Amino acid sequence: MPELRHAITVVALLAATVAGCDANPAVPAAPTGSPSASPDPVETPAPGDHRLTIAWNGGNRSFVVHAPPSYDPAKPMPLVVTMHYFPGDADGIAATSGMSAKADREGFLVLYPEGFAGGLNALSCCGSEDDVGLIKTLVARMVERWHADPKAIFATGISNGGDMAYRLAVEMPGVFAAIAPVSGGFSGGKASQADFRPTQPVSVITFVGGKDRYATAFESGLTAWQERLSCTPKPAAKLPRGGTRTAAACADGSEQVVYRLPQMGHSWPGAQSGALADPDAGVDATALMWEFFRAHRR
Repeated sequence: MPELRHAITVVALLAATVAGCDANPAVPAAPTGSPSASPDPVETPAPGDHRLTIAWNGGNRSFVVHAPPSYDPAKPMPLVVTMHYFPGDADGIAATSGMSAKADREGFLVLYPEGFAGGLNALSCCGSEDDVGLIKTLVARMVERWHADPKAIFATGISNGGDMAYRLAVEMPGVFAAIAPVSGGFSGGKASQADFRPTQPVSVITFVGGKDRYATAFESGLTAWQERLSCTPKPAAKLPRGGTRTAAACADGSEQVVYRLPQMGHSWPGAQSGALADPDAGVDATALMWEFFRAHRR
């Protein structure tokens, strides 16, 4: 349940005992964690959903790849890494985000990594696994085996998955062109360090609910991101239901776009089903982030 995830997050922030992973180099360099000596089965890339496993640090980790009907291995496609809440899994975030259906309409690949015991080791929660290394390995696999376009790799997620998107943006330099955290924040753990920031441009589009009890922490993270990257915000544009959209240009050439939705809680705006869905938030996060991704290839 999301309440459990946030209870764990608050305790971790107060105790300052969250485990973290060292920063990793860019894909496709080998990560700090490594698969076991046993080779993984080689999947046959094709349209549809593919539930797969990878040997990782003495065990097996699962993930799902979704390829649209238009998938052609000879033609590179964008890749959207889509990460779940805590506790969660690939099926849950696929239902909430509607990302597979969007991929079918727009023509891109989706990677759904699954955290250990339902959690991803993000900035303030949830676990101690080398999930940065795991996702780096999976992204490299998507480029090599599925022919994902290395200039069009993006990350999104909600709650624990949104926090993870921020961590990947910093610790996988040169990989992600843009990220889209939903009800997630740049706070806790390494994010409290002034030098924790992307060393290569990564644009951000994010969605914050005014009724989310972690909205204050999310806002502090947005301010820290702007300060560390010297971003200059423009005046906010008004949206339905009292919402606003604020865009900021950053010194490294990246962009930060923030949708503030005062009537929304800890949710995925515009989601029609699944956990943490808010179909009445006034905006469609999945549609907006895909438009943003298309405009921010590397």
